[in-house]
Amino acid sequence: MLEWIGWFFANIAQAFLNVGYAVTHPASWLAWTGGLDTPEAGESLMRLIYYGASVELFFVVFVVFLLVTAIGAASRRFLWGTVRGLEFGLNWLGRIAAWAGLLMVLQQIMIVFLQRIFRVSEISVGPLGMTFTRDLSWYSEELKLWNAMIVCLCVGWTFIQNGHVRVDLIYSAVGHGTKRVIDMVGSVLFMMPALLLIWLFSWFFFWRSMVTPATSASDPLDRLLMKARAVRWNVETIGFSPNGFDAYWMFKVLVLLFVATAFLQACTFFWRSWLELREGEMSAGRYLDLDRMGDDERLAADIH
Repeated sequence: MLEWIGWFFANIAQAFLNVGYAVTHPASWLAWTGGLDTPEAGESLMRLIYYGASVELFFVVFVVFLLVTAIGAASRRFLWGTVRGLEFGLNWLGRIAAWAGLLMVLQQIMIVFLQRIFRVSEISVGPLGMTFTRDLSWYSEELKLWNAMIVCLCVGWTFIQNGHVRVDLIYSAVGHGTKRVIDMVGSVLFMMPALLLIWLFSWFFFWRSMVTPATSASDPLDRLLMKARAVRWNVETIGFSPNGFDAYWMFKVLVLLFVATAFLQACTFFWRSWLELREGEMSAGRYLDLDRMGDDERLAADIH
């Protein structure tokens, strides 16, 4: 037991050193951005892959969460500012990503119109003199990307707007303080651990479709640095059909963005619930940037 406690606090202390080293030695993990022509560039990419889903990164995130919480305990103004800033960013990310729904509808109409009326087999788009030509089936399958953008990037916005469906037997019947405690416990014990697990698997799932040799969560850093000698870009371009959408690696990027934004929302929700618990029932919903809706839409959102 003492060994685990020592390991825990040692990693917390090490997190400060890791952040300091990463900031002062950016080439150790960013040299690959200039190309993979040198051994140092390959090693920097492998370090990024390794530390992107490592125990070290977990403790860095954990320490940042603890620091913000500790400062918030001394200054409610600081914590409210943090909550409002994060909610502002997540709200507007979701509002912008939601326009993908309109693009999806317009593209579907275009596909049906060109296919049924003009019997077109491919579509060429030429912005800025660069022609982009793909089969009609490519555009049909690409519709899923717009849908994935809505699902992955609008999660935090929907959460802030109380738009997610909630089924409960206890929450609606308890008082303000108990609700805030339930929200805080749910954020820490359910949302954050689930999102961390999704990140762990999706991080290496993404990189397996981007580089070769393949990497995995079981590879130690030494093994990855050995693979760096032969590392090269190998972006996956396999589609479900011969002429279909061939950039499914973008979906894997969206999964990572979903986890990152949802984790930020989990932290924000914890801090908001804590502030509302400390300040009483009158603070419930304070500073929330809710979208304007009609009475029917607001009633439906409240029911959900």
